[in-house]
Amino acid sequence: METFLLTEHTIVYTTKKMTRTEKQKTIPELIAQECIGVRMRLLNRVVTRIYDDALRPLGIKTSQLNMLVVIARLGLARPAEICRRLKMEISTVSRNVVRMRNRGWIEAIDDETDARAHQLRLTVDGRRLLEKAEPAWAEAQNTVKELLGAPGVEAVVSAAEKVRAMP
Repeated sequence: METFLLTEHTIVYTTKKMTRTEKQKTIPELIAQECIGVRMRLLNRVVTRIYDDALRPLGIKTSQLNMLVVIARLGLARPAEICRRLKMEISTVSRNVVRMRNRGWIEAIDDETDARAHQLRLTVDGRRLLEKAEPAWAEAQNTVKELLGAPGVEAVVSAAEKVRAMP
């Protein structure tokens, strides 16, 4: 039977000229104090909640709004293109496409070049929803900007641009 202790370790470095003792952080301390992933998930949850709360009266979530924006900008969008642009999993896009089609915000158009595929476009209701969502989105945007401050916003924008450039 193995036993794991998540305690501090003391490391002693010895050379001819000196001896130095250093305490190593425990694994939980190391992760809690230094993990970028933990901090990104925290930011994601808080920021998403701000936008979702603002958009809730319209019956739309931030992820769906982002998809509508991509579809609106492209005119016609294949689900795979939405995945690529938003770095989303196909299962997430598919689940949201079903919900948005059921609500009448988007429609599927058969692809003339590939009978197995379809493209998505906004309906009139989808365009109206985007127009109605703009004030709520703008309010959430301002709240997030205040929360992060100018340097935080710049850092997020810069990091997002690097991620967008990834294949």
